[in-house]
Amino acid sequence: MAGKPNKNAIYLTDEEYNTLSSLSKKKSSCKTLKCRCHVLMDLDNNHGKRLTYSQSARANGVCPATVSNITKLYRDGGIDAVIALKRNVNSDNARRKMDGRAEARIIEIACSPAPEGHSRWTLRMLEDECKIVLEEPVSKETIRTTLKKRTATSPEQILVYPQKGGPRIHSLHGGRPRCI
Repeated sequence: MAGKPNKNAIYLTDEEYNTLSSLSKKKSSCKTLKCRCHVLMDLDNNHGKRLTYSQSARANGVCPATVSNITKLYRDGGIDAVIALKRNVNSDNARRKMDGRAEARIIEIACSPAPEGHSRWTLRMLEDECKIVLEEPVSKETIRTTLKKRTATSPEQILVYPQKGGPRIHSLHGGRPRCI
């Protein structure tokens, strides 16, 4: 007695299999695309040994839901749907307002001497100066986060040593140093 046919079975043509195989071997292919190719080749009934969903998931380091989603993509749109990577418009790169050069320019302005009549730069003064130098408006929040990233990752922490009988060693901005 024959079992009922598997409705989730995948049957790749020779051309599709060769396309997936070549994409998975390319160095320029991203990790997601390579994983999708391997999953489909693992589940193919026409070429070689077929794995189950859980075996394919384990072999490719993904969860079984990902394997199900890849097979659904293939069934709905064919190999073109699997190969096409749809990036979200709201990803970090799309939302990013400043590139590295503009950030470096902001840091350069902030590290320069303060304008005459002022002891230091304020965010408003930096915002006005960046409008002139960068030729496009930059918000105070963007300037603040750029400068915060710089100070958080700076390798040196300036320490202030007390006079006799004064408070203990502290950083330039008043906090305790992270490591002494």
